[in-house]
Amino acid sequence: MTLSIARQVLAVEAEAIRRLLSQLGPEFERAVGMVLVCEGRVVWSGMGKSGIICRKLAATMASTGTPALFLHPAEAIHGDLGMVTKDDLVVAVSNSGQTEELLRLVDILKRLGIPLIAITSSPESNLAEVADVHLDLGVRREACPMNLAPTASTTAALALGDALALAVSVRKGFREEDFARLHPGGKLGKRFLRVGELMHGGDQVPKVNPDTDMKDVIYEMSRKGLGVTTVQDEHGALLGVITDGDLRRLMEREENPLHRTAAEVMHPGAVTIAPDELATVALRLLEERRITSLMVTDRKGRVQGVLHLHDLWGVGLF
Repeated sequence: MTLSIARQVLAVEAEAIRRLLSQLGPEFERAVGMVLVCEGRVVWSGMGKSGIICRKLAATMASTGTPALFLHPAEAIHGDLGMVTKDDLVVAVSNSGQTEELLRLVDILKRLGIPLIAITSSPESNLAEVADVHLDLGVRREACPMNLAPTASTTAALALGDALALAVSVRKGFREEDFARLHPGGKLGKRFLRVGELMHGGDQVPKVNPDTDMKDVIYEMSRKGLGVTTVQDEHGALLGVITDGDLRRLMEREENPLHRTAAEVMHPGAVTIAPDELATVALRLLEERRITSLMVTDRKGRVQGVLHLHDLWGVGLF
């Protein structure tokens, strides 16, 4: 019996979403158009379970490039109405379209000239009639066996709201990079970090001239603590690099290693990467070459910074 009830609930909710597919049409396109021309925020509002759905949909819009917020209808008429500006757009969600608190709020919003999209299952309801655009959920029965608890209606509202948010997002040309910018602390945000955001730049870059003696080379490497130094010409172009490994090998084969110059010890060139390259590309390059540092250069070969493997560890890119 338990599984039978569960299957029935899922079937009713799935059917509520499938029904929306056949109902999408000009009104949905009008709703998308209203959001696209909105110069302020999209304000989602609903009571009870619909309010919970509205909170989620406001968050979805905000994270996909459309400024949005949730406004509680009851709190709005007790002072929070100041959250709404003349440039905003309101989306009101009520399955019945007769929610008292929402109708009181909408009455005030209409007097203020705020555009309104209503999402209900009742095209003849007061809320649907006063809205600029009405999106019909088409839910005639809840998944609740007693037809009481909001279930199919909230599932349909969530799905329709997601469709609205993502249709707008695509029309705006919202990209993965934009999503990452709004989620800097998430895994996706880390995927889109750029080398220039993580590298050691400016005075942190170890730098010597070709004729610098090895004593000063060692001092520069120790002072900057990256296990490497760049060898640059007078214009900042990269000529080569010297690593800790180069120093060890020099000590093993030379009786007087400090008599050498940077130009004599360095290996010309280096593995380089551009500052606007993705950090994930840098990580792959480090792993493939089995090295710990990349030299960051511009298109003219001038040194911009040094990216160390530890810099990628530090942001949890592994």
